[in-house]
Amino acid sequence: MKRIFFLLFSIAIAASVSAQETDKHVRTGWNFGVLPSVAFDADLGFQYGALTNIYYFGDGSTYPEYLHSFYAEAAYTTKKFGIFRTSYDSKYLIPNHRLSVDLTYLPDQMCDFYGFNGYNSYYNMAYTNQDDLAYITRAFYKYRRDLFRFSADLQGEIHKPWYWNAGIGVLYFGVGPVNVDRLNRFTRDEADYLPDTVTLFDHYVNYGFIRSGEADGGVHPYLHAGVTFDTRDRQQNPKRGIHADAFFTFYASIADNDNFNNLKFNAAWRHYLPIVTDRLTLAYRVGTQLNLAGDSPFYLNTYLNQLYMQRVVYEGLGGANSVRGIMRNRILAPGVAFANVELRTQLLSFKVGKNQFYLGINPFVDAGMVVLPYERQNTTTSVPTEISPFSTDRGLYEPHFGGGCGLKLAMNDNFVLSVDWATAFDKQDNGKVSNLYIKMGYMF
Repeated sequence: MKRIFFLLFSIAIAASVSAQETDKHVRTGWNFGVLPSVAFDADLGFQYGALTNIYYFGDGSTYPEYLHSFYAEAAYTTKKFGIFRTSYDSKYLIPNHRLSVDLTYLPDQMCDFYGFNGYNSYYNMAYTNQDDLAYITRAFYKYRRDLFRFSADLQGEIHKPWYWNAGIGVLYFGVGPVNVDRLNRFTRDEADYLPDTVTLFDHYVNYGFIRSGEADGGVHPYLHAGVTFDTRDRQQNPKRGIHADAFFTFYASIADNDNFNNLKFNAAWRHYLPIVTDRLTLAYRVGTQLNLAGDSPFYLNTYLNQLYMQRVVYEGLGGANSVRGIMRNRILAPGVAFANVELRTQLLSFKVGKNQFYLGINPFVDAGMVVLPYERQNTTTSVPTEISPFSTDRGLYEPHFGGGCGLKLAMNDNFVLSVDWATAFDKQDNGKVSNLYIKMGYMF
């Protein structure tokens, strides 16, 4: 709770360096948001660092939309996840076009890995729930994954509300077993030392579920193109309208894994329905990602493609950015689908200095499922139940559900502090009943 109060205090600091404001609360000129990068994620731990988000509103005629946005962040979490990101976004640098540029490095020493095909992979809760086993196996469902990302995306108008999109980029994944020696180097308490044991990732490599060409990661330049339908009333924190997109992404592969060229298809539908003016909004999102052609390495399937970057992390299904309450990357397959439903309320509005705030809550239900699975492999070796991605009798296409409630504190409709509590509906998706996520902004 102290960390939440610290984040609220930090937002107040950012407000003190905001741009001037008219009597109608319209922002003009430059708005400098300088904040500690403080957050909490049930999967990633407590986050600490620094960030800045600089908006330029010009004469205020486009408010609450900005003319230019510059963002930079450097942070780390207590569960060995790093964030180093810079980005730029504008619909006005190139007239009648939206340009988004992103450069990000995300080192992850303890990335979650629960196997393939959702419920077809058995999750042993005893590995995290029993004290006498935790020392031995707390890295069992982990591997190392470092991600470098560059993207440059452009959007232009076809005829309102239709837009075309095109972009280029490159993803570099460096993956491998957990580096026990490196983690232990910074461990002071002998009881917290990690032993050098075989993990689920190691088993997948040894049994051939993860092939030699993908076991170390790879470099993947990509091109994508698609269309967007957008009738939202505002870009940030919309109250009404539809935002839908559909696009194709072609990934090339170079170096040692040049056989992993593939074509993916993504589609998402986001709908914001005002129920009581701006104080009660029903928001929902449905989407899918499918590998249509070619061979996609497992690590590319842990990444959800986007037409343009609006947040730091775009993980596969499970966790704060897709299906809250469910463990990160729990649903891993070449084709997945997901849905989120939220009831967003604005209960209390108030003013602090020259800045407008509101407080609200949003109960939600999230879901995800496999729609295109990994195919069953023939092996001459007997694979233990707890290792095989085809080990359970549960339905392959059975949906995974999570739900909970969120608390939102918004400042000037640009900064939104989000505190979400969620739980998985099935213990195979998470052994913990309570999962907390403290982030900036709504999930969609």
